[in-house]
Amino acid sequence: MTRDRDPAGRPRNARPRDSLGRPLDRGRAAESETRIPDDLALAGADAAALADQLLRAGRPFHAHEVLEASWKSGPPRERDLWQGLAQVAVGLTHAHRGNARGAVALLRRGAQRVRAYQGQAASPTDRDHPYGIEIRAFLAASDDLAVRIERNGLAGIPAADLRPGLVTALG
Repeated sequence: MTRDRDPAGRPRNARPRDSLGRPLDRGRAAESETRIPDDLALAGADAAALADQLLRAGRPFHAHEVLEASWKSGPPRERDLWQGLAQVAVGLTHAHRGNARGAVALLRRGAQRVRAYQGQAASPTDRDHPYGIEIRAFLAASDDLAVRIERNGLAGIPAADLRPGLVTALG
């Protein structure tokens, strides 16, 4: 089987995916979720808002794709922020899929990377609230979730705890 490629010849996986990003058989495309475009380019605040919406909707795999696009297209000084947030989203994806070990590893790895960003941020606003992101609350939720999953597994984790908000809730 030949691999899917974009117009520039880079490998792409055009296979349909379910709501948690798991590949479906090509014949099940009608059941698949809308994909995040490979060439997505959003300004920081727009990327944060879309990722927040996807996380709150229980679609962390799709939030990861948005955050990954920001890490690849954003300024180098923000790489740890976006990459860390994407890794936390992958951790949440693992939790939704029932993979406790993968969830704990990625939740912690992502939080560590976001903290690396905080350590080199130019200002308190950049450090704690870039693009409206509530870093302290998001990291606290990620850390707490990792501890609870490691201690007790995924059974008993409320669904709401796997849908953390990323930005300040409006309202």
